[in-house]
Amino acid sequence: MSRTASAPNADLPAPQPTPGRHIFAPHVRYALSVLILLALTRLGLTLWQHARWDSGGDLGLILSYGLRMDLIIVCYTLIPAVLLSVFLGGAGTVGTLVAKVVRLYLIILFALFVFLEAATPLFIQEYDMRPNRLFIEYLVHPEEVSSMLITGYAMPVIVVTLLTAAIAYLGSRLISTGSTQTRRTPIFQRAALFLVAAPALFLGARSSLQHRPANPSSVAMWNDHLVNDLCLSSLYSVAYAAQQMKDESDAADVYGKLDSEATIIQEVRAGMLTVRPDQFLSDECPTMHRQEATHQRDKPLNLVIILEESLGAQYIEELGGEPITQFIDTLADESWWFDNLYATGTRSVRGIEAVIAGFLPTPARSVVKLGLSQTGFFTMASLLKSRGFLTQFFYGGEAHFDNMRRFFSGNGFDEIIDHDKIDDVTFDGSWGVCDEDVFRQAHKTFEAQSKTGQPFFSVIFSVSNHSPFDYPAGKIELIEPDPAAPLNAVRYADFALGEFIKDAKASSYWDNTVFLIVADHDARVHGASLVPIEHFHIPAVILGADVRSRRDARLVSQIDLPPTLLSLIGISAEHPMIGYDLTALPEEAEGRAIVQYGSNQGYLTPTEALIMQPHQEAKQFNWSGAKLEPMTLDQTLKKRALAHALLPSLLYSKQLYKAVPPRSAEECATKPLGPPVSE
Repeated sequence: MSRTASAPNADLPAPQPTPGRHIFAPHVRYALSVLILLALTRLGLTLWQHARWDSGGDLGLILSYGLRMDLIIVCYTLIPAVLLSVFLGGAGTVGTLVAKVVRLYLIILFALFVFLEAATPLFIQEYDMRPNRLFIEYLVHPEEVSSMLITGYAMPVIVVTLLTAAIAYLGSRLISTGSTQTRRTPIFQRAALFLVAAPALFLGARSSLQHRPANPSSVAMWNDHLVNDLCLSSLYSVAYAAQQMKDESDAADVYGKLDSEATIIQEVRAGMLTVRPDQFLSDECPTMHRQEATHQRDKPLNLVIILEESLGAQYIEELGGEPITQFIDTLADESWWFDNLYATGTRSVRGIEAVIAGFLPTPARSVVKLGLSQTGFFTMASLLKSRGFLTQFFYGGEAHFDNMRRFFSGNGFDEIIDHDKIDDVTFDGSWGVCDEDVFRQAHKTFEAQSKTGQPFFSVIFSVSNHSPFDYPAGKIELIEPDPAAPLNAVRYADFALGEFIKDAKASSYWDNTVFLIVADHDARVHGASLVPIEHFHIPAVILGADVRSRRDARLVSQIDLPPTLLSLIGISAEHPMIGYDLTALPEEAEGRAIVQYGSNQGYLTPTEALIMQPHQEAKQFNWSGAKLEPMTLDQTLKKRALAHALLPSLLYSKQLYKAVPPRSAEECATKPLGPPVSE
């Protein structure tokens, strides 16, 4: 009996095709990788900054709030990848290509998360906050910033780069692990996945069922801005700042509204203590008014404003700081010296808009950078140019930085003397030629100009006291062993200023010129409060000509300086500045100052600080020096503070901050004031 021969291995099961990966496998791995990364870096940052939250914060809350905010950014970043995968992913040629694109997209995003988290400690050391809009604004100046990083932060940059590369590589391997093929997913399964994923991502991105989606204010539970920042991720912080920059938020959308635009104007005008009601020119141009100079002169004096980079009161012994500025301290007894003057912001462009234009800060970028202010916007240069002054800007770096060249040339400055126009350069650093070279150029120019008889208005902006703090060797006695240490740079900037003033005193123009020396802002503003007020305290000195020596203890803002200077040089004029003319302000009058820190804005009186945060109720504090003590909110003070926060957005958006006084309502504004704005 014969047997049928069986095929070899006939009893073994037939081989099954290797199952491909699930359509959402890379997405899940990406989400878990990002959440773990952010949790670990947040824990590390929080432990590093334990002194900031130890007394009033809660580690568990910081981490849990942080997870909530991390889920928001993860959901937002997953939306494009999920949509692509659901509608075009799967098996086949197109599905394979889509899978590759999605993996690449997720890997790049993961690397970006890693990079920003790795860069965060350095940014916190410099700015006392997570990367934000400053991070973006610096990116538009790659040459200057790269030079600064290579010169002053070479090792940290190398560490951040290597760390980013290593962790991003590991993350990319994790996201890409498993089968290179995506399993076939029937259409009904795709529909089911979409119906589940879409609402989940939407709710995760909003993280709220209320009218507004969650945002940084949702986790701003402490009176220390940095502790609030720890609840965010750096990519979320930068992305949120970019969104705000794109929208150029109106202050009313950030801090709330008053009942009408007329109320804003009424409150601000009531606070303009040196302007009588009859001096306002029109209701259509709400802040335009006539200022009569308290110093009557046959011929106006020249005016020179010296903006000192990053020179806070912390470096001025006469203001309670360290004994660093040996020259500036000598001016306390021979000038109009301000003991209690505060910057409006933490960037040079904020100092420029306050001192050169008398303009308050807004939640948007400085007007130095905004589109509607590039021509026809009021500045001291536009006013004085109309009075026959030659107007000049001196800067050791490239004037295109921070859009200064465009703003100045479009708003009254005749000449811009920057890096390539400085003669006899002895030292060229990362940010430009040294302060001595800039001052030498200005002095030579002033000597020549004084012989023509034409008055001049000049702004000199120093650069040497800017990270990475490079300046010519052998000029000063070092305070710290490292020549590039910040204190040594301050000492050099002070030395260079002293040499210029010594030359100016022996010049032909000294007796006909008023000089203002003022910082643009403090260096490395930081502190455990919503607004670290002590780091807005800056020096300001007026001297020259017949300026009377005095020490002024009143609370003063940077915006008070330009109207004061107009009186001192003998210019009566029509202008829109709201600052006090301090020559006309009674000694017993209560001063005020407006300060902006990140998205927070403070309104200061001599004893109280009212601080506004985005989309939150204002908070009020008693303050003395650096200490803030919570107190009951005064609705009257809140109304006055809110009006000052809303005013600059109103003036900018409706183009009411005019360089030339209008002769009619039609000339005043392209957009007249509107009807009352409801709550």
